[in-house]
Amino acid sequence: MKIVLVGYMASGKSTVGRLLARQLGVEFIDLDDYIEQHQKKSIKNIFSEKGEIFFRKLEHQMLSEVLEKEKSIILSTGGGTPCYGTNMATILNQSDHSIYLNLSIPNLVERISKEKDNRPLVKNIADEELPEFIGKHLFERRPYYLQAKHILDCNNLDAETVVGRIKELL
Repeated sequence: MKIVLVGYMASGKSTVGRLLARQLGVEFIDLDDYIEQHQKKSIKNIFSEKGEIFFRKLEHQMLSEVLEKEKSIILSTGGGTPCYGTNMATILNQSDHSIYLNLSIPNLVERISKEKDNRPLVKNIADEELPEFIGKHLFERRPYYLQAKHILDCNNLDAETVVGRIKELL
């Protein structure tokens, strides 16, 4: 079974994915980690050295590779992965379950503000400007996320509860 988790940054894709994979006894892959291992450099460095267009092509190639070669997997994608090229179609066509971990803007702001240093996209945005930035960004990305087979409201739920809800969907 191939399960792909999509959603905005800090929506819990990696945390939930690891936990779900452990409980189901299948491999977990974080697409960003997979790309970094393959390229032997960080996403941040790939962006700064080769640019976003190079990164997005590479991301599509790696997404396709993982979904083609793995039989059973939990894959967490980057927040932007579904929104570029034909990535969402690839996810829908090559996975058994795609799940959008949906969180409200206030919950995303709360989570992201605690880990801004690890998030290059928002690192230099003032806390008071985060709600507007996230709101606009989510407005652009949500149409892609909403194509997922399952949409899961994760507001005020801990990772264990989210994993339980996902298992009910399978």
